Amino acid sequence: MKHIDQDYSSLSEVHHSVDPAHQKKGWRRVLAFFGPAYLVSVGYMDPGNWATDLAGGSQFGYKLIWVLLMSNLMALLLQSLSARLGIVRGRDLAQANRETYPKGVNFAFYILAEVAIAATDLAEILGMAIGIQLLTGLPLIWGVLLTVADTFLFLFLQRLGIRKMEAFIISLVGIIGFSFLAEMFLAKPDLGEVAKGFIPSIPNEQALYIAIGIIGATVMPHNLYLHSALVQTRKIKRDTEGIKKSIKLNFIDSAIALNLAFFVNAFILILAATVFYTTGRTDVAEIKQAHELLAPMLGTSLAPTLFAIALIASGQSSTITGTLAGQIVMEGYLQLRITPWVRRLMTRLIAVVPAVIVILINGENNIDSLLVFSQVILSMQLGFAIIPLIHFTSDRKTMGVFTIKPWVIILASLITLVLVYLNLRMVYEQASVFFENSDSIWAKALIIAAALAYITLLLMAIFYPLFVKVTSEEEISVHPLPEKLQHVVIPLREKMAAQKIAVALDFSKNDHKLIGHALGQGTKDSHYLLIHVVESPATRFLGDAADDMETRNDKERMEKFVAELREKGYTAEGMLGYNNRVKEIVRLVRQNRADLLVIGAHGHKGIRDMVYGQTVDEVRHALRIPVLIINI
Repeated sequence: MKHIDQDYSSLSEVHHSVDPAHQKKGWRRVLAFFGPAYLVSVGYMDPGNWATDLAGGSQFGYKLIWVLLMSNLMALLLQSLSARLGIVRGRDLAQANRETYPKGVNFAFYILAEVAIAATDLAEILGMAIGIQLLTGLPLIWGVLLTVADTFLFLFLQRLGIRKMEAFIISLVGIIGFSFLAEMFLAKPDLGEVAKGFIPSIPNEQALYIAIGIIGATVMPHNLYLHSALVQTRKIKRDTEGIKKSIKLNFIDSAIALNLAFFVNAFILILAATVFYTTGRTDVAEIKQAHELLAPMLGTSLAPTLFAIALIASGQSSTITGTLAGQIVMEGYLQLRITPWVRRLMTRLIAVVPAVIVILINGENNIDSLLVFSQVILSMQLGFAIIPLIHFTSDRKTMGVFTIKPWVIILASLITLVLVYLNLRMVYEQASVFFENSDSIWAKALIIAAALAYITLLLMAIFYPLFVKVTSEEEISVHPLPEKLQHVVIPLREKMAAQKIAVALDFSKNDHKLIGHALGQGTKDSHYLLIHVVESPATRFLGDAADDMETRNDKERMEKFVAELREKGYTAEGMLGYNNRVKEIVRLVRQNRADLLVIGAHGHKGIRDMVYGQTVDEVRHALRIPVLIINI
């Protein structure tokens, strides 16, 4: 775990890692921009959306398809604003918030964002677990526990790079789309009736409630953080033309990806309408129930199988993007970076624990109530992502010529008003039910206090940026002004040789290479400290008192290295550490006050990295001196 500098990049490990300019001119260069929106789009077709789509289709047929289309258009506008923020200012939403709002407000934003991401992960865990159960018959609790294993999948994908991760997500989206497209051919919906569903209408109050659920579950707050960071993985020309082109291509990318998400949600609703509504089964609202009824009503076992596969793919794709969003909000708000697999495991366990508790206490029959609860939690955070986003993209000082137009501001504000109102209404209704059924004064008082704090924070989000300008330590501009560059002086220093250079040896054929690089960093007057850590079984119990064969051989090797350097006129000494490689290297370097450490990196990847360890990263994070890493 470490703090990152003030001048930091969003998702730094993949920041500007895709350079479209390296592609040949034409469609290949254009396609290099495509990808970020597909990672975002999976949030619009995650398991949390399935329940509202199923309920809408089974109870009201095709009449609410227009609600899906409207919510998709809302999402397209907001995601395009998020992409614009990242492209123009080079800041993700969390970073922009940190630079604008007070520390207390930012901390509250951060906590709410983390809670929203955990709630999203909860819905994805339940969706994957239900899909695994439907496909294999495995008990739900085991399916939930199995989802912890995808931590390693995320780690593997992250090491392959952002383009490989995008390709993996797109393939999962393809599986979801293909599964439901096949379901459509099996169900054979009435296309004329489907077309009528695009005419706006609300049959009754129950339809209004489901419409609220569809719209409220559409825009995910973590997607706004995510998109503003993912667009920065593309390296673009920082001139007006380059930025304008990037904004245009990313909008096209968003339009295609979100339309795919719309079709998936529409397919779910149409499937429910065709199979259940038209046959009088208007009571179907649960994922398991829909799965059980597909086979007898369509007359084929292929339909429920495709349904379960799509559910697993939906949960898996969404959980990966949720982890990236978690990394973004932690780094952006706290300027704190932790190892990706630790971050992934932490997010997953926060979501797994409540799922396991609910299943153990209530059994598997009430699991859909937990899905609804996760959506309520999500809805509470939405305003704290959208409102700042509108402020930032409408600020002419930081956005310059790329400031959104007044009509876009008005439209985005109206969408925000609708979404915040619908989500507040959903939360209010849930709280009202609790007040009616509970006699606990303390619980009611806590809910009232939370509501007041929520409203206060919402008002801060709305009005603070109107009266206080951006407080970034560094003014952000698209093009540095010429006068700012006239007096720039780059300090140049003569080469400064280190006085004491430590070299971490692993007693392999590469040691001479490491020592050669160390000698290149110093002079004949420098002092060279050779370090090796003995990791034999005996050292685990006896430490430096161990006298086994491996320890003796390592001592002899060290003496030979030291003698060889001294014969050539260098000042050298050797030291052995015992048992813990990282701790001992750090201890010996600090104890001997070395000015520089030279250490080798073996380039292990994936599982091998976890097996052999990540010595280099841990050592360099623990030391405050320069570390020269040599790939061997």
